Amino acid sequence: MLCAISGETPQVPTISSKSGHVYEKRLIEAYIQEHGKDPVTGEELKLEDLVDLKTDRTVRPRPPTVTSIPSLLSVFQNEWDALALETYTLRQQLAQTRQELSTALYQHDAAVRVIGRLIKERDEARSDLSKVMATGIASAPNGDEMQVDSNDVPADVVERINATHAELSAGRRKRPVPADWAVPDTIGSFTTLSSSDSLYPGGTSISLDASQTSALVGGVDGVSGVYSLEGSLTRVLPSQDGAITDAAWWGSRPITASASGIVRLWEESGNESIQFQRHAGKVSAVCAHPSGQLLGSVGVDKSYILYDLAASKAVSQVYTESALTSAHFHPDGHLLGAGTQDATVEVFDTRENKVLAKFEPLGGSVKSLKFSENGFWLAVACKGDNTVSLWDLRKGQMTKALEIGSVVESISWDYTGQYLATAGPQGITVQHYSKASKGWSVPLQSAMPAVALAWGARAESLVTLSGEGVVSVLGTSN
Repeated sequence: MLCAISGETPQVPTISSKSGHVYEKRLIEAYIQEHGKDPVTGEELKLEDLVDLKTDRTVRPRPPTVTSIPSLLSVFQNEWDALALETYTLRQQLAQTRQELSTALYQHDAAVRVIGRLIKERDEARSDLSKVMATGIASAPNGDEMQVDSNDVPADVVERINATHAELSAGRRKRPVPADWAVPDTIGSFTTLSSSDSLYPGGTSISLDASQTSALVGGVDGVSGVYSLEGSLTRVLPSQDGAITDAAWWGSRPITASASGIVRLWEESGNESIQFQRHAGKVSAVCAHPSGQLLGSVGVDKSYILYDLAASKAVSQVYTESALTSAHFHPDGHLLGAGTQDATVEVFDTRENKVLAKFEPLGGSVKSLKFSENGFWLAVACKGDNTVSLWDLRKGQMTKALEIGSVVESISWDYTGQYLATAGPQGITVQHYSKASKGWSVPLQSAMPAVALAWGARAESLVTLSGEGVVSVLGTSN
C-alpha cells in the first residue's frame, strides 16, 4: 500500500469510504481540515468518512529531544509531510490552469476566425451595395434619368473637354497679372470688414458665385443658403438630405452635396431642384468643370462621377480602390485630382477616366487639394497636418512643403496663382510666391478660426466660414 498523497508506505494507513484511496492518516486529516474534500476525486470528504486500516507495524520510539539525531529526523519528517501536501496541491492547480488556458486559447482563436470572416463578408456586401446603388435609378427632372451603363465618357463630352483645354491652355503661360490685382502689402493689411450671424452651424465648405458677391453655404441640418456679401441672406435652400458636405455653382444656379449621397442642382429661384443620387454614401466633394457645363463629384463609395449639367444627367462613373475625400479640376479641364482616405492623390484624365498619376505617400487622409491657376502646381493639405505640400505636375514630385504652423482645413489659390490661402481652427494665412526671388513669404497671418475660405474679386478680399456657420469678409477699408 502506498499513500495517494506522499507516494510512500503509510505509517498509519487510513482509507476513504467514498473513493477507496489509501492515505497516511496525518496527511489526509490535515488536507481535509484545510480543503474539506478528497485530494484525488475532489468530492466532499469529512474525517468521519475515514476508516483506519489495521496493519502490523513497529512501535516507534518515544520522541527524542530536538538536540539529538532522532529529533532532527522527526523534524525532517514533518517538513517532508508539509512539502508533500504543498507539492500535491500545486500539481492539481497546475493541471487545472493548463486546462483553462487551453480552453481560452481555443475560444480566442475561434473568435478571431469568426470576426475575420464577418469583416470580409461585410466589406464584400458594402462593395456590392455601393455598385448596385450607384447604378440604380436616380431622380431627374422628369424622374426617369437613364442609368450609367459604361465608364466611358461620351464623345460629345470629350469634345467639350478638348475644346476647353485647347482654349484655356493656349495663353495660360503668358497671361499677365492684372494691373488692378492686390499686392502683398494690401493683403497684409486685411482686417475683418463684416461678419454674419450664425447661419448654418457645422458647415465645412463655402463657394462664391461668378460675380464673387454671393456665398453658398450649408450646415449639418441639410439646409443651405445664399448669403450676399453685402450682409444679408438672400435665399434659403431646404432639403432632407442630411449634412451639406460641399457646394459649387453652375452660373447662377447653386449646387449642393450631402452626406446621404445626393447632389442637388437648384433652380435660379425657388426651392425646385434636380436630384442626382449615384453615390452609395456620403458625397465628399463637388467641383465645377472649367467649361461651365460639367460637374464632378467624389464620395466614400470610392467612385468619381462626371455629370452633364445641361443634359441633367450623370455621364460616367469610375471606381477606385479607396474612399475619395476631396477633388478639384485642373484649370484647363483635362485633369481631375482626387484625394483619398489612404493618403494618396489620384490624377484622372477626364476624357478617358484613367488614372494618369498617383502622388504618395502623404501625411494622412487628404483634406483639401487645389490646382494653381498657372496649371503647374497642385497644393495638398492632409487631415490633422500643419503643412501644405506643393507638387510640380511637370516633374511629378513634391517640390515644397509650406509650414503653416497650425492645422489646415481648407486651401485656396487666387486667379494669378501667386497667393495660396489656408484656413484652420487656429487662424488664416496667406502664402505669397515671388517669381523674381523664386521664394515664399507670408504677408498675412490672422487668428480668425475658419473651416473654409475663398478669394474675393481681384484678391482684394477673403471670404471665410467658421465652424459656427459665421461668414466673414476680410479686406481693406479703403
